[in-house]
Amino acid sequence: MRMFVFVSQCVSALGCSPDYEYAIEEFCLAKFRLDMQELDQRRWCSWEDTVELYGELTNCTFLVASKMDCFWPNRLVDEFFIRVHRHYFHDCSLSGRLLRDPPNRILGPFIVVPILVTLLMTALVVWRSKRSEGIV
Repeated sequence: MRMFVFVSQCVSALGCSPDYEYAIEEFCLAKFRLDMQELDQRRWCSWEDTVELYGELTNCTFLVASKMDCFWPNRLVDEFFIRVHRHYFHDCSLSGRLLRDPPNRILGPFIVVPILVTLLMTALVVWRSKRSEGIV
């Protein structure tokens, strides 16, 4: 009898039956995996490309929790999303944006201007040093 009371308290503390984790793995994660496989892996860190898929995954975990009379969110959902992030989003920046170089029209001036300024200043120093030789 004590064991039954302990188990029922644990289940109520978790807010779910043990089948909840299996259900979200089989129903929600399976679809998310397929959707992410269709998406080019280089675009996994692009929030614009993954926000809809991620939203569907979140909604799926909520719907399964509702059907199974579970609290949502709960510890199992948190652990589930931590595993999802470790697998799919471990290389992404904190801002959620895909890190890439800016276009050449923006990057070019940041490279060319310092080089031109350096060359101009060098030419100016050489010109002034030659000009001051004739002045006593």
